[in-house]
Amino acid sequence: MKTKYFILSFILCFCLKSIAQEPLNYHIFKNQPINFGGELGLDKASIRLQNGRIVYKMVSVPNFLLGTDVRIKLSLRSNGDRWDKSGSCFVVSDTSKISILDVSKGEKAFPVGSTLNNKFGGVKATSTYNPVVELLRFMTPFGVGYYSNEEGKHRKPVYIPKWENEVVWELDISQLSSLVSNTFYVGIWIDTWTKEGYNIDLNLIYSNRPRKTVKVKPLVNTISYVDGQSLPDFFAENTLEQHFKLDKNAKNVKLYYTTTGHGGHEGGDEFIKIKNSISIDNKLVLDTIPWRDDCASFRRFNPTSGVWLKKDTASYIDFETNSYQMKEIEERIASSDLSRSNWCPGSLVKPFVVELGDIKNGEHTLKISIPATLATEDKLNHWLVSAYIAYE
Repeated sequence: MKTKYFILSFILCFCLKSIAQEPLNYHIFKNQPINFGGELGLDKASIRLQNGRIVYKMVSVPNFLLGTDVRIKLSLRSNGDRWDKSGSCFVVSDTSKISILDVSKGEKAFPVGSTLNNKFGGVKATSTYNPVVELLRFMTPFGVGYYSNEEGKHRKPVYIPKWENEVVWELDISQLSSLVSNTFYVGIWIDTWTKEGYNIDLNLIYSNRPRKTVKVKPLVNTISYVDGQSLPDFFAENTLEQHFKLDKNAKNVKLYYTTTGHGGHEGGDEFIKIKNSISIDNKLVLDTIPWRDDCASFRRFNPTSGVWLKKDTASYIDFETNSYQMKEIEERIASSDLSRSNWCPGSLVKPFVVELGDIKNGEHTLKISIPATLATEDKLNHWLVSAYIAYE
């Protein structure tokens, strides 16, 4: 009997040892250029699309059988692009379905069911196509790194000791652990149109702390990752409606919804408050105005932001009278300080997380309504929206 228990204990310890893994910090990209027709970089495993505006590669990591926490860490430096740009880090895990990678390489076409208004292809998931799932939405700052030097000292407010050399974003994406285990593709898109562009580093960090792994169903993504996709200004005319099917009852369902408004210059969707209303099966689950009014806190990452002077009245301590006095002054105001539709130059964009409870199997409908502004020739209003559900 003792021999039997010894053998069973040995087998159990062996199995646990084979499952157990050390925490893993996986370096996907290091100093990788993203640009438009510029430098390629030294990483032979990386693949460029859109003339360099997308870079992606295949990644293989262990399968964490007991689950794991996952964090994403993305660092960015300007390589000469001085403007703020939209950016998206994404994952393609199910290669049995059509993806933007297939379409970008000309090997597949977007299914008709993924298209909105007969011209916005690749927006909605279908039985044969999945829009990519965003790991991290971000906005590049104005010129961080490349322009972080003494030449911009007169743009720098007194409360900033120095311009930063890079911007670093980190986000817990543990709900997506099933998509970033085993073998998958990770890509980064930046909406840059300069040959200088940016350099980025990207890590996925796995704690190996046991955690329940949840399922993920992609629903929609309006970002124009593929050449020829139209500017997503369709919210000005339509509610985005997406039908999806659950084969089994789903528990503890959470909707992850990421949204940012762009374009239009002053008075456009980037700078005005517009409500986002989301419903599941005609039940309103999120009704919010996505807005950031803390953009001045990112000033140290924005050395090339446009600056102008604004007159103001300041209260200050006059040392001669040892009392507070009032005085008219001129203050620096930077473009990067201005409030925006759920983003700031240099910020990451966290998804809204909506707890939906349990959902029965069968057909369901997601609706996203944004009373947006149509794009015109010189005012490119649009909304970048992505959504997926995670569930047990």
